[in-house]
Amino acid sequence: MLSDIEIAQRAELLPMEGIARRAGLLPEEYMLYGKGKAKVELSTMERVKKLPRGKLILVTTTNPTPAGEGKTTMTIGLAQAFVKLGYRAMPGIREPSMGPVFGIKGGAAGGGYSQVIPMEDINLHFTGDLHAITAAHNLLAALLNNHMHHGNELHIDPRRIVWHRVMDMNDRSLRGVVIGLGGITSGMPQEDSFDITAASEVMAIVCLSSGIDDLKERLSRIIVAYDMKGNPIYSRDLGAVGAMAMLLKDAIKPNLVQTLEGVPAFVHGGPFANIAHGTSSYISSMMGVHLSDYFVTEAGFGSDLGAEKYFDIVARKTGLVPSVVVMVVTTRSLKMHGGVEKKDLDKIDVLAVRKGSANLARHLGIIQLFGVPVVVAINVFEKDHDDEVQEVLRLCEAMGIPVALSDHHARGGEGALDVARKVMEVMTDCSSCFNTLYPDNMPLKEKIESICLKVYGANKVQFSVDAQKKLDLYTVNGYGDLPICMAKTQYSLSDDPKLFGAPTKFKVTISDVRLSAGAGFIVALTGSITTMPGLPKVPASVNMDLDTDGRVRGLF
Repeated sequence: MLSDIEIAQRAELLPMEGIARRAGLLPEEYMLYGKGKAKVELSTMERVKKLPRGKLILVTTTNPTPAGEGKTTMTIGLAQAFVKLGYRAMPGIREPSMGPVFGIKGGAAGGGYSQVIPMEDINLHFTGDLHAITAAHNLLAALLNNHMHHGNELHIDPRRIVWHRVMDMNDRSLRGVVIGLGGITSGMPQEDSFDITAASEVMAIVCLSSGIDDLKERLSRIIVAYDMKGNPIYSRDLGAVGAMAMLLKDAIKPNLVQTLEGVPAFVHGGPFANIAHGTSSYISSMMGVHLSDYFVTEAGFGSDLGAEKYFDIVARKTGLVPSVVVMVVTTRSLKMHGGVEKKDLDKIDVLAVRKGSANLARHLGIIQLFGVPVVVAINVFEKDHDDEVQEVLRLCEAMGIPVALSDHHARGGEGALDVARKVMEVMTDCSSCFNTLYPDNMPLKEKIESICLKVYGANKVQFSVDAQKKLDLYTVNGYGDLPICMAKTQYSLSDDPKLFGAPTKFKVTISDVRLSAGAGFIVALTGSITTMPGLPKVPASVNMDLDTDGRVRGLF
């Protein structure tokens, strides 16, 4: 059996001029960015917004397990299936961060015969968007420290600096650092920290902006610190906005690539769903729904994270409401939620599937909170046991949930045709039935409690003293109407990554909160979640190499 990278490397890249034409783009609306990649000009939006809007399909899943679920492959395979049925379709996914690429996950451009290519480029540097976001973020941090070094005219309180640094790599040793050592010429000593670039507010701003003017307005609202009297210091106070926007001038433009079947695809933006809002850019999605009959996009991790944030942050602010949600599930992941160890997943265990389906049921209930129809897609593989697959079918039918099988990993678009047909049967105009979880004017603390109690299923929410003080401060400063972006483990509905399945009677602890005024939300950190991941004992990078012919090996 060929690996994902071997499949990708054997594929023939079609000329981007033809891919752009299939996407409905005019020659002047894109620029080639190396072989197999293109950047779409922002001016394209004005033309395509006048075109009819197609249907938006959101792909999500249950809590992820080491067994895998296949959300990204489903997103790509489903778009390919719609094209096989004669429709215009495009997938829209996020850009991989090199942290997970070299850590646990490996590549993040799909898999099998539902991939976007050039796979190596997409996973390694791509068009430089994440580097540009890293540079813009760290420029602001440098300007802040430089201002303090040269007299501190804004009277910034060094104890209340809230803008730190980022890097697109997993490195736990940078979670807490001291900078400014080395004497008076090296700046003012202070404690600092690094987040991964995917958690940067600049990343969220790029993904939520509608254009250059909106980008600059959002950048200007970033709060970097507070002065000695407790007043916020903004990025605009440091004269940072123009230079930051300049660094982001290409990063804000959507990236156009292709699937293995020559279907145009957007890959743009890379926020994680466990510590950020977890969806690709507004600009690429808006272009996609107007260039397609069906635009298929994904929300990161399970519906408790990516999908909830899509509804309560993205759809709330942009009006891009999905017509249907596809919930991807595998029998192997359900068995893990049913208590089976990874080493025993090849053994048939229908009872474990039944027990683990409680996790699926909870995730289906989360989608139903928002009033959008949902279809379950059972991602099947050659080694799956038919009795287990039939059990999932029976469970979905008993719950009254439309369900279809898909083997898009092995057969590409052909394997996802049944899901595509099922999606078309149930999708509807959700503009009237869609609802968010909480109103804008609900107090911040109650918004967080709504998510924990109604989405996660907790029976208690506990706030640290520091978190409560910050929520009160944000409210006093006029940010009480912002939505919430939860930072929580992806492995469990709770804030404990070891609680698989559908836990009950658990407490969620809000350890800290952060204001992202430019992005337009408040991040609530739960449990022991960190915004700078670490590498595992055996990182994926140890199995990667570059051969003498310049070919990448071992990447997914």
